[in-house]
Amino acid sequence: MSGPPSFSAMSLTKTHHSDTYPAISPTKPSLSQAGKTILITGGASGIGFEIARSFVKASASRIIILSRRTSALDIAAERLRDEFQSSGTEFLTRQADIGDDSSITNVWDSLNSQNILVHVLVLNGVHATPFGPDTLSMDKGELMKGFDVNVGGNFLMSSKFVKQPLRSTDQQLNLVNLSTAGIQRHPAPSQNPYTTSKAAFAALLGRIADERSVEDVQIISFHPGLLCTEGTVSYFGQKLPRWDEMALPADFAVWAASQEASWLHGRFVWAHWDVDELKADKAISTQLEQEKGFLKVAVQGLGGVSFDSYFN
Repeated sequence: MSGPPSFSAMSLTKTHHSDTYPAISPTKPSLSQAGKTILITGGASGIGFEIARSFVKASASRIIILSRRTSALDIAAERLRDEFQSSGTEFLTRQADIGDDSSITNVWDSLNSQNILVHVLVLNGVHATPFGPDTLSMDKGELMKGFDVNVGGNFLMSSKFVKQPLRSTDQQLNLVNLSTAGIQRHPAPSQNPYTTSKAAFAALLGRIADERSVEDVQIISFHPGLLCTEGTVSYFGQKLPRWDEMALPADFAVWAASQEASWLHGRFVWAHWDVDELKADKAISTQLEQEKGFLKVAVQGLGGVSFDSYFN
């Protein structure tokens, strides 16, 4: 469906979705994840749990969900097994804190010891604080915790993922990053330490994508939309006239991990955008080919600048 006028500035396509639609349906044959193992951080609840459900519908062979809370993991795994008893998908859980390097290392060492190769990494876990109108009044420790998790932790997860010992030299991987980089909230400041840290990691992934070919590891970052979760309600309140449906970003994550999204390698997009219209737009295709910084995190108002320009 088309969104309200307030969304027009955020959309590259005429159609603005707030719910899933056929082009990103996980049951679509071209989006099949058969034979693949999917690891989802923050997968025990909210959007992470819905992403797990979508990958099951896409016939993933194994789903691994990570969370800091063991009790939440147990409940999530039981719900998935009950709902998808005949799916053939194996469900595993791992208790982990992506803000702790040793915890991350233990997860990957454990998977390797069990001969489990992860084919798709979905980075959904976040440290969502601090928020506040006065950045300089925030606690430094809390501020840096956000960067430790949202940048450092996600970086280490990505590095361990790409460098899995069980991976063959010709094995393509898929990395999907959920990010609220670029979201603006008015009349409050358009950025805060949380979105700034998420933007920093999205920018870092853009650089990694410049260094790694899509045949090596396909990297897509996307904004999941505005979802009715405990965290968003506590931040925004009940003032919003409409929330996006969880199925939109959940199914979009499956699409982003497929060959159909390979042409957006290293880019940052929104789940709201219609993927068929996006790909059919020749102007967008031209910009992707000609502008390295197009759909990447950068300074607003400036085009891409490289060091090559200083030497030419």
